[in-house]
Amino acid sequence: MKKTVLVLMALLMAGLALVSCKKEIGPSGANSAPYHIAVVTGTVSQSEDDLRGAEELIRRYGKVTEGGIIQHITYPDNFMEQQEVTITQIVSLADDPKMKAIVVNQAIPGTSEGFKRVREKRPDILLLAGEAHEDPLVIQGAADLAIAADFISRGYTIIWAAKQLGADTFVHISFPRHMSYETLGLRRQIMEVACKDLGLKFVFVTAPDPTSDVGVAGAQQYILEQTPQWIQQYGKNAAFFCTNDAHTEPLLKQLLTYGGMFVEADLPSPLMGYPGALGIDLTAEAGDFPAILKKVEAAVVAQGGSKRFGTWAFSYGFTASAGLGELAKRVIDGKAKIDNPADLYAALGEFTPGAKWNGGAYIDANTGIRAKNQILIYMDTYIFPGTYLPTTEQTVPEKYYQITYQKQ
Repeated sequence: MKKTVLVLMALLMAGLALVSCKKEIGPSGANSAPYHIAVVTGTVSQSEDDLRGAEELIRRYGKVTEGGIIQHITYPDNFMEQQEVTITQIVSLADDPKMKAIVVNQAIPGTSEGFKRVREKRPDILLLAGEAHEDPLVIQGAADLAIAADFISRGYTIIWAAKQLGADTFVHISFPRHMSYETLGLRRQIMEVACKDLGLKFVFVTAPDPTSDVGVAGAQQYILEQTPQWIQQYGKNAAFFCTNDAHTEPLLKQLLTYGGMFVEADLPSPLMGYPGALGIDLTAEAGDFPAILKKVEAAVVAQGGSKRFGTWAFSYGFTASAGLGELAKRVIDGKAKIDNPADLYAALGEFTPGAKWNGGAYIDANTGIRAKNQILIYMDTYIFPGTYLPTTEQTVPEKYYQITYQKQ
């Protein structure tokens, strides 16, 4: 009897050990992933699309805590005052011995410093930056690859598209912090020249920075209150544009209510501002951009926005997070090269079936030198309902590439 009890106890202990082992390993064979890729994005309140792109990578490749490849973290909403937090977050990722790539989208201030410190600790880790907020030469000096929406070409094509919609005025909404960034400040200058060349009036208006003391809520309230006055002042044939994601939803909401036009967002997407502005639930369509576009389109048309509102058919922020993560994986697996633009476009295209991309190396306006590790990208503008403007087929006059950035 005593021997039987001992045998049963031994079996029970073995069973518990097995269960414990399985719990450690996880449902998908945790610790079996040969390497890890980190994706750092903003939160839902600041840049939801970027975050959803990271979630798509987790859906495909699993999260690190469950034996997968992807580790996702978010940087602070108030990132301008918490740069050291962002830097620490990025650097801490290098403590994982399996970490082989870090993607930051959007690459807010502090990203370059974080990358430099990671490189000092772990030179084997690939460093990729999406939509850098820091000056091009700064991010180029820290990242293996940086991508950005083509702020030079789009400085012209957005104005060209506004003219196709019948706009006579272009209202550019921003604030000093954004205008101090070379990418955003130079685009504003190009837009102003393009308006003059194409016969539109250019207007610049200032709105509160969501990272300031007023916060996101205060900045959005300002847009809600001011947009009807702007429309009254500049007319319903004015096209509006803002440089900040948090401003987009209240701007769209008021434009749909009071009039005005909207070509595409700073970081375009059918998810950028439209769901909240239109009051539509896209839970059932999550991740299915053709379905998302169809539902958003129906709501835009129902509110009288036909031929006056546009976007990219697929989310830029979503695609940048997911595409850079995909590219990193392909490079690590030996199926792509970090310095091959065709491999970048292929990785982005994984998440935008049927959409046309265009782009090219960043060219420094002061030196004329083409960057080896920063690619500017854009795709065709989609106008509700059902119309693609051939923006990627437009020839941007060479003069726009020669405009020199003048810091505001």
